[in-house]
Amino acid sequence: MKICIIGPTYPFRGGISHYTTLLFKYIKKNHPTTFIAFKRQYPQWLYPGETDLDLSEKPIQEEGVVQMLDSLNPFSWWKVAQKIRSIKADLVIIPWWTSFWTIPFFCIIKLIKRGSEAKVLFICHNVKEHESSSINQICTGLILRMGDYHVVHSKEEYDNLKKIVPGSIVIQGFHPTYEDLQGGKYSKESAREKLGVRGRVLLFFGFIRPYKGLINLLTAMPEVLETLGPDVVLMVVGECWEDEQLYSDKIEELGIKEHVLRVNKYVPNEQISLYFSAADLVVIPYSSATGSGILQVAFGCEKPVVATRVGALADDVVDGETGYLVAPDDPKGLAMAIAEFFIEEKSKPFSLNIRQTSDRFSWDRMVDLIIDSTKETQ
Repeated sequence: MKICIIGPTYPFRGGISHYTTLLFKYIKKNHPTTFIAFKRQYPQWLYPGETDLDLSEKPIQEEGVVQMLDSLNPFSWWKVAQKIRSIKADLVIIPWWTSFWTIPFFCIIKLIKRGSEAKVLFICHNVKEHESSSINQICTGLILRMGDYHVVHSKEEYDNLKKIVPGSIVIQGFHPTYEDLQGGKYSKESAREKLGVRGRVLLFFGFIRPYKGLINLLTAMPEVLETLGPDVVLMVVGECWEDEQLYSDKIEELGIKEHVLRVNKYVPNEQISLYFSAADLVVIPYSSATGSGILQVAFGCEKPVVATRVGALADDVVDGETGYLVAPDDPKGLAMAIAEFFIEEKSKPFSLNIRQTSDRFSWDRMVDLIIDSTKETQ
């Protein structure tokens, strides 16, 4: 099967870029695969972060990438379709996560379908866009109805997609692990010494947006401290995509400033393992979710989690074995689960369970699922 992937990769940063690059890495091992990558992703004024470029010293990248697609240049859309037709691709894989790409992807797919028999498979990172409007949802429905196959990462997203595209062929997959992001490994002791933390260490990691639920985790901290004592530190590591002052004020209001280490920046790949190595427990308090790259970074580092029962988190965390699941928007539930983790001394058994079930989230397994599912329907 000849495969073409369209999507972001280095020099662009973020979870979608990492995911698409690793998919290419593993799918090309057994199938002739062309990766048509972005030359330009977003206009800078539309991007909420400092930059959409990956400034890591050790970026995730693969050879054989063709950087061709410019989001603002319709001629490049035509060139992408021409390239796909020229290689006679059987399957075109496109990630979907934001309605910004509605017009380019609509045009490209129309041109592909007009001149070839290639099937289109969407990797649906967001069936319903985070903090979406009705226009976002209309655009999502328009594009996803153009697909022949759809991959989702959770049962919740499977049900959502079936509502948007009735009768579609939906493949319920999973979010594979991000072992490639571990970079240079640290011992817990050396990581803590470098960061200046000690005691019981919690980690919240990644871009800060309203749906990530950081406010709920901060609200839970006084109860955590009351139950476990003062030797608890919460590391909040990631670039803030909204008003940072909102969180600073909350920390002051709760009187927990001395228990919070704030790192307001995008963390390059080679530093990610520093923070995960220092942590005892990764907390993922999302109010809503589809998949979660942060969960798979945690599992790749064999770190247990406390997560909310939303999206793929509910499917991928085995409650009481690899972490704890709690209801979303429930600070008291978060506090109780965090306290139980330390009181019951679950660190070693949970980490062992994560290690023993790591094959469940392998990229090879994900690729086999995609290939087998599309072959069955051709």
